Amino acid sequence: MPKFSPLKNAIIWLVVLAGFVLALPNLFSKEELAEWPAWVPQRQVPLGLDLQGGSDFTLKLVRDDIISERLETTIDAIGKALRDADIAYTGLSGSGQAIQFRVRDATKVSAARDALRELTAPVDSAGLIRNQVQELVSEGAEQGEAVHLRLTDEGIDLRVASAVTEAIEVVRRRIGEVAFAEPSIRRSGNDRLVVQVPGLDDPQRLKDLLSQRAELTFRWLDPSMPVQQAVDTKPPAASEVLYSLDDPPVPYLVERRAFVAVRDVVEAQPDYDPTTGEPVVSFKLDADALARISPLVEADSRRQFAIVLDGQVVSTPALADAISGDTGRISGNLSEDGAKNLAALLRAGPLPATLTVVEERTVGPGVGTDAIASAWKAGMIAALAVAACMIAFYGFFGAIAVVAVIVNVVLIIAALSLIGATLTLPGIAGIILTIGVAVDSNVLIYERLREEARGAGPLRKALDTGFSRVFSSIVDANLTMAIAGAILFYFGSGAFRGFAVTLAIGSVTTILTAHSLTRRLVRGWYRRRRPLRLPRGIRTGFFSEADIRFMAIRNPVFILMAALSLASLILLVSLGPNFGADFKGGSIIELRAKSGVADSADLRARLDELNLGEVQVQELGTERDVLVRVPSQEAGDNAEQTAIGLVRAELEDQYTFRRVEVVGPAVSGELIRASSLGIGAAVLAILLYVWIRFEWRFALGAMIATLHDVLLTIGFLVVTRTEFNLATIAALLTIVCFSLNDTVVVYDRIRENYVRYRKMSLSVLIDASINQTLSRTVLTAVTTILALAALYLFGNGLIRSFSMTLLFGVVVGTLSSIYIAGPVLILFNRRGGRARGGQDSASGDDKPANTATGTA
Repeated sequence: MPKFSPLKNAIIWLVVLAGFVLALPNLFSKEELAEWPAWVPQRQVPLGLDLQGGSDFTLKLVRDDIISERLETTIDAIGKALRDADIAYTGLSGSGQAIQFRVRDATKVSAARDALRELTAPVDSAGLIRNQVQELVSEGAEQGEAVHLRLTDEGIDLRVASAVTEAIEVVRRRIGEVAFAEPSIRRSGNDRLVVQVPGLDDPQRLKDLLSQRAELTFRWLDPSMPVQQAVDTKPPAASEVLYSLDDPPVPYLVERRAFVAVRDVVEAQPDYDPTTGEPVVSFKLDADALARISPLVEADSRRQFAIVLDGQVVSTPALADAISGDTGRISGNLSEDGAKNLAALLRAGPLPATLTVVEERTVGPGVGTDAIASAWKAGMIAALAVAACMIAFYGFFGAIAVVAVIVNVVLIIAALSLIGATLTLPGIAGIILTIGVAVDSNVLIYERLREEARGAGPLRKALDTGFSRVFSSIVDANLTMAIAGAILFYFGSGAFRGFAVTLAIGSVTTILTAHSLTRRLVRGWYRRRRPLRLPRGIRTGFFSEADIRFMAIRNPVFILMAALSLASLILLVSLGPNFGADFKGGSIIELRAKSGVADSADLRARLDELNLGEVQVQELGTERDVLVRVPSQEAGDNAEQTAIGLVRAELEDQYTFRRVEVVGPAVSGELIRASSLGIGAAVLAILLYVWIRFEWRFALGAMIATLHDVLLTIGFLVVTRTEFNLATIAALLTIVCFSLNDTVVVYDRIRENYVRYRKMSLSVLIDASINQTLSRTVLTAVTTILALAALYLFGNGLIRSFSMTLLFGVVVGTLSSIYIAGPVLILFNRRGGRARGGQDSASGDDKPANTATGTA
């Protein structure tokens, strides 16, 4: 074997050493790491919420709040501008985004428009590129003295984006009131926030805090008319009718303008009324508010006002009863928890607009602990099974492969630690799957070495030739996985981004360890032993002399598999997939009985009384655990949270809520679109890569084989009524990668044989290529199936359905690389041959076209 460059050797071994150093901190606790020297790496892989427990909320800012407030503010500004310009007007009002008024003197319409020029002038929008946005525009031509204006969508978008930025800090302060852990808060699109809080004990309280705007105002009661008259007719222009929190609600006529707002409050604490003992909220006012209120208290201490919270009247005390000096007290049938929450809201400040929870994924700490234990068990069993299989088939070389796979896993952990990527339960599944798939590269190497060693040349040359020729196949196979991982990360969401990250990183580290590291380990063995032949422990030679005529029965098998694909398509259209909450909305709740066993019949009866639709209850794991599925309420995103609140109130005394997933209808529709785009983009990107690396016949053959595998897997999901969710999308993309991996390896050998045997019949050439790669095909399928079987048998519910889908896909993908990819290549080559003047052989098979681009 050639002597390697000292620089390359140094880089390889430094990368391996750095991987172990960076991964090492994950074996110790944070307390132990605190005692390490500061210069030693101490970064650990952050665990996802599904492993450590916590809540993941997607909050959507209510656009109507922004429009309503912007409309009111703009109307006030228009009125002031016209008054300052001494222009008489009437009928100034608005609805939605439209504003209209009439100028009393029609000759002053142009002057009125000039007076509003400042309001209609473009404003800067902050962003990567500063654009001019016009928030208010004139609408329609002048019609006498009437003026029509409209708030633009672009202007509302600008206000929404600004409100989201402001909401981030308010949300952070509110989370600090109920959780000690540092939350993760990030924008999602123009009007959403994604909030992740690890280790959250009371997610319902946090949701209550985040879903309230907390716009607290003190407003005078309006005694100018009886409140019932205002309800029946029309209240004065400067007042409005608001209702109390009582049941039934009581109406009050209050002034629109507030004399104290929540921004005037500098401190708030839950307290008790010294006379009644009822829970209240004590607060302090800032100096400006105190200067405004003190004269009012002195002038009329018994004057009543309304304490209004988010448009509802909390209480109507007298000034002297509620405010004394610089302190005040808010009362009004508050519970202890209600007083604590209101005090927390006042301390954190109001939101610029209401936030609605459109997606929720909450995992209790016990679920995370169980998930880690089951994933660790499944991973160890999968690793041991794969290692035993490799050593049994390859002996000493199998041990080298095991070392390479161990280093591979260490490098994945090191990369996750270095970049701070979160490790989720699907991410662990990705690592376990990488263990099975990464072995494929070692199998490719050893099978190629075995073939080269059968020649007449020295072993040294055979080893060198084998490693050189197999490199392109390893790169092709693993880059397809990396492409799928990158696209899944871009289009995916939630915990399955963790799967995409480990898949992509694992593909890159596999190229490094399976080829570069294995080559150096084999070189070390050769330099020490100076052998004349490969170790006798290699036991995959039973396919060496195989001459199986796969293409002899290609027509009936192809027709059968095409019929199965067509049947899968018909089932998909007629029955449709069993969409989970991710794609049709609704809620999934995992419950555990606090004592005794979970009574499914009693749960169904109690939940049916809540009128939430067709609620499903199924046993889960042990007799204490059940899974409740609540259908989408189809009445907006708030309806989903209302349903969860009803279920929690009904069951929380007897059951622990271990896991809650809520997906609103808007989010589920977006997930469907994103998933469809993700699968389509991944397939197209991978096929484009195959097209570039090979030629159009190979790319089309790979596409048809892949489409067949996806259709058959979807048919399997439809027939078994397996839930179609985000895990299914990840599984389908992985099947695409595995199938293409298999097909690319076969095509790589076919392309190589094109150059060697130009006069051989194409069907015979394909048979020879498949036989030459058959040991690799069988062994890769076996090791991958072993890893997936461990996931299925010892993983938890989500991972089990994921691994079951992959098991089916691996089997189908292995078959399609032989009986779909091969026949399709013959079909396209025959058509191409006829187009060039006819190169068909007497038997009907094409002779290969001279379009090969080189050896593998």
